Amino acid sequence: MVRCNRIIRSASVLLCVPVFAWAQSSQPPLAPNTAYAPITGPIARILSGDRAFATTNYVQQFYRDPGSRGFDAAIDSVTHLLAAAGYVPQGVGYIPEQPPGAPGRLTYRIESRPLRGLVWSPLDASITLAGHVAPLEQWSSNHNMLPSNSWSTPPGGVDAEVVDVGAGTDAELDRASVRGKIAYSESPGGVPRGSRANGAALGFVQRAATRGAVGVFIGQRLPAYNQQEKNRTAITFSAIPFDTAARVFAVYVSLAARDSLNAALAAGPVRAHVVTSTVFEQRPERTLIAEIRGAVAPDERFVYSAHVQEPGANDNATGVGLLAEMARTAAVMLRAGQINPGRTITMLWGVEIQQTQRFIAEDSARRKGIKWGMSLDMVGENTARTGGTFLIEKMPDPSKIWVRGEDQHTEWGTGQSMTAKDIWPYWYNDFVKQRCVDQSVATGGDWVVKANPYEGGSDHTPFVAAGIPGVLMWHFTDQHYHDDLDRIDMVSAAELQHVGNCALATALILTAADHPEYASAAIAELAGIAERRLDAEGKLSRDALLRPDADSARERTIIEAWRDYYVAALAKVPDMTLPHQALAAEVAAGQERVGRKAAQVLFLITPRQPE
Repeated sequence: MVRCNRIIRSASVLLCVPVFAWAQSSQPPLAPNTAYAPITGPIARILSGDRAFATTNYVQQFYRDPGSRGFDAAIDSVTHLLAAAGYVPQGVGYIPEQPPGAPGRLTYRIESRPLRGLVWSPLDASITLAGHVAPLEQWSSNHNMLPSNSWSTPPGGVDAEVVDVGAGTDAELDRASVRGKIAYSESPGGVPRGSRANGAALGFVQRAATRGAVGVFIGQRLPAYNQQEKNRTAITFSAIPFDTAARVFAVYVSLAARDSLNAALAAGPVRAHVVTSTVFEQRPERTLIAEIRGAVAPDERFVYSAHVQEPGANDNATGVGLLAEMARTAAVMLRAGQINPGRTITMLWGVEIQQTQRFIAEDSARRKGIKWGMSLDMVGENTARTGGTFLIEKMPDPSKIWVRGEDQHTEWGTGQSMTAKDIWPYWYNDFVKQRCVDQSVATGGDWVVKANPYEGGSDHTPFVAAGIPGVLMWHFTDQHYHDDLDRIDMVSAAELQHVGNCALATALILTAADHPEYASAAIAELAGIAERRLDAEGKLSRDALLRPDADSARERTIIEAWRDYYVAALAKVPDMTLPHQALAAEVAAGQERVGRKAAQVLFLITPRQPE
């Protein structure tokens, strides 16, 4: 007979914990899950990081504002890749009796929406100081030197005097007599669009234009993570107001260009030859949607989002290129009979956040069937060159409330504040991360896989806001985030391979039909992950209790929150089965494991009364 030391009650699970259980060691690391080998094996053989890299390289050459020429070139390139892979324009009817590889299962469509106002596309730009042969700055190496809505110079460019106007205030602009000149200021703005400081830069453009300046040069102050003192030629992308009256050009100058310009101004008057070539056109906003139609429950779906806009290679030509390669890989597997998704897999290429919000909101019936979402954003970084680490940004779990241990927020920011009531008990965070851990182990263990608490800001945000399980695959911190040194030499084909393998495996497992063993494997896996998490949190709590400000009640609350999180999450794993199965006994066994481990950890952090 095992003597019960205490009773733990959690989520209707009553647990009897033996007196010796607290002394047991932590769970060893989980071995790779072999249950999913029928899916992960073919993916590893078919998906090509080199192909994804090639598409990324094509897309990254374009500046991609929504609706712009570059944006549409990216959409068109993926459309051609889909057609080559066997996807057909939507309208070819789906016939349930078709074999798995029949064309009706693979479709695509392009949705077009009118845009308010004209769409801006840049073509070329350069600055050359008088007396110099080499340009101070040029479009080929600084794709962000022109803010969106900057106007063209007359054919052949403009020759004008450059005058330093300090902070660009009204008084300083008046003293400089900027009419017919180029007004130059280091101080207004200079951080990514949408910030208050950048608003000052936009105001400077308008004030200079009203005083007759032919154009403006603006210095940038980049965020700390861009390491501006090291990356002296970097410029972040931005925008100025659309102004049909003044029609001035605006050029952002990098730190290196500013140093050269300041040195020239210190020696005497400076003239510059400036060429800017841009176009304003009436163009629609386009969203490309590809689908692999489910054979059993086509109205239930897994949705990928990869945004096209933003002009970098990693951000987000990598997402565009990788999702295209994932679509090709899935088509090859479907035709070969290696998969037969029971649920639909949907892939979106469009404008960040908007594309996902629309897909969720515009059809209430479709919205009900969206089971999971995944954002692919900055997924191919050469981590040795960017400094970034591969991350899975999770749905809100206890790490969002109690940030400690390995789950730390990034330098991007913590996002919206949340409380314990916002915790979302679900298994998707850990399932996705484990597919990536399995990929790392299968390829030698050198690929680093980490996770961060929920922050928001990409295409996973609409999923979470709508109550749909959604995660983000990305890299951060990145020293070239949103700057124009984010070019193809910062991308790794091997990284694209890693991310693509685990991202595609996730969807193919969760959309599979008639595979209850997948859910059974997920239950056992999640119970093991929960045990390891509780062990890790227990160690953190024991360390915290050694500090002078120790709060034992707080530490118990954290352990109990993780216990309850996993107990509730285990109960939802059967949702992945198709048709839906209860798997009650396996769920209960997993919950019991979690409860026992939690009781051990709680025992270790409970203050003892002297006998």
